[in-house]
Amino acid sequence: MSIDPTVRLATKVIHAGQRPDPVTGAVMPPISVSSTYAQESPGVHKGFEYSRSHNPTRYALERMVAHLEGTGISEEYDPSCGAFAFSSGLAAIGTCLELLDSGSHMVAMDDLYGGTNRLFSRVRARSQGLKIAYADLTDESRLRAAMTAETKMVWVETPTNPNLKLADLSMISRVAKGVNKECILVCDNTFASPIIQRPLEHGFDVVMHSSTKYLNGHSDVVGGLLATNDPQVCAQLRFLQNAIGSVMGPFDAYLTLRGIKTLDIRMQRHAQSAMKIAQWLESHAAVERVVYPGLPSHPQHAIAKRQMNGFGGMITIYLKGGLDEARRMLENVRIFALAESLGGVESLIEHPAIMTHASLSPDTRRMLGISDTMVRLSIGIEDADDLIADLEHGLAAARKTTAASGPQRTQKV
Repeated sequence: MSIDPTVRLATKVIHAGQRPDPVTGAVMPPISVSSTYAQESPGVHKGFEYSRSHNPTRYALERMVAHLEGTGISEEYDPSCGAFAFSSGLAAIGTCLELLDSGSHMVAMDDLYGGTNRLFSRVRARSQGLKIAYADLTDESRLRAAMTAETKMVWVETPTNPNLKLADLSMISRVAKGVNKECILVCDNTFASPIIQRPLEHGFDVVMHSSTKYLNGHSDVVGGLLATNDPQVCAQLRFLQNAIGSVMGPFDAYLTLRGIKTLDIRMQRHAQSAMKIAQWLESHAAVERVVYPGLPSHPQHAIAKRQMNGFGGMITIYLKGGLDEARRMLENVRIFALAESLGGVESLIEHPAIMTHASLSPDTRRMLGISDTMVRLSIGIEDADDLIADLEHGLAAARKTTAASGPQRTQKV
């Protein structure tokens, strides 16, 4: 179906890029698992040849995300309107890096998901010869210092993982394009989702998602997505997706598309509960500090209000005490699952230094403030008061540890 581009996101998440099945009239795009497609004559077909290259279920998901992120690329120009689905978030990132020639210079946010940092520093710096300058891109002066006329890509997460730092996307676009107008600007929008933030509207060229997280929303699919509003980049990514081949399978695409149908209402609940819980945590005696973009205490709260439509479902806290207190808290929650990942309907809790960011060196974790007392919360859609009661149970156990051992200095990793 053709959808009015002016309709709101709550409507787009249901209908954008979709049409009833032409054979049966099914309103939900069916799962097309065929690996190959019959041709009437050599090179004469219905737009599908081989499922790595073309798959109608994957196209349906890709068009949806393209519309949500606002690529503005027509289906006549590109069958998925400038969005591309991959087997994982890291597969999407790895394909995006192939936009760069060997030996290219890029600037990256210093505070990145550990897997992204590992791919950049321990794989592509060697295999692709990338020269990567890490900088705190919340600071315009540091961005300017890191940029050169030869910088080919700037990679941003905002909010970052796990420190929830916010980058001013419009400022980064203005500065980076002022130094090199050909520089490709990429934003990992996983923590925000297109419901809360749309980087293409702020001058960025490519948006990346680990669709494992909020887009799918049910902790049962691993995937990644790229979306672009630049026709030239779109053509390059179309070639690279097929040439590299790390595509999302049709069943995963179907599940992710089904998850997106509730993305708008889920993000509202995530954000509403996260704000209530963050405010409660700020006054808790066992908590040293709370980091949440919606709190006035957040260093970039003004950017959050200007750039984001809501503040998301992720909270980072620093506990009083040390590693023992953190362990006791994490071992004594009952509703929150102690698990990696985020963005699902269920609430998750994790210890970045030991879990998601263990691949970073101790020095890097220390520099970024990823300490033994840092705990990351992904707020699900359960009742917020039940989640508060669960956190109280965990924090009470942490306080008992402190009381039993006496005053401690916060341990750093």
